[in-house]
Amino acid sequence: MSEQLHEIRIIVNGAPHDVSVPARRLLSDCLRHDLQLTGTHVGCEHGVCGACTVLLDGEPVRACLLLAVSVHGHEVTTVEGLILPDGRLSPVQQAFRDCHGLQCGFCTPGFLTTITARLRDNRSLAGAGQGHGRRQPVLVYRLPEHRRFGTAGRGAHRRQRPDGGQLVRAECPQTGPRS
Repeated sequence: MSEQLHEIRIIVNGAPHDVSVPARRLLSDCLRHDLQLTGTHVGCEHGVCGACTVLLDGEPVRACLLLAVSVHGHEVTTVEGLILPDGRLSPVQQAFRDCHGLQCGFCTPGFLTTITARLRDNRSLAGAGQGHGRRQPVLVYRLPEHRRFGTAGRGAHRRQRPDGGQLVRAECPQTGPRS
């Protein structure tokens, strides 16, 4: 006997998608397998590591903890959706590049989406590694190299223009500006 499928419509990275999913399909699996958006990574599958973080209506959430049917009618932004319309890297992505914030890259999408949301809302990055509230992902800095993620985020924050303009280059707090 096959599982009953549910029709959902989600807007992913600005494009509407009609998808048929079983009731128990996770959002992370829907994005990766049904929509072929493999930038959202699944690490611990318990919502602890934050690698699966996406933006749901602009707020960071753990895609491995949400059922796809629960996001029907909502907007989801994945790491693929952070790229600027002209194809350039977003300010946070550019800062990660400029400040060498990338390690193996597995958890990077979660850091990029979370930091993007925090900077957009003009919130401090001080709590980004701790996780606050029900919808705030926990980004666990497990390796000493993960400190560069915070450095890159702070670099992007320092270089944002007061008028909301785009980052031109990151100012890396420990290494100085990099073109």
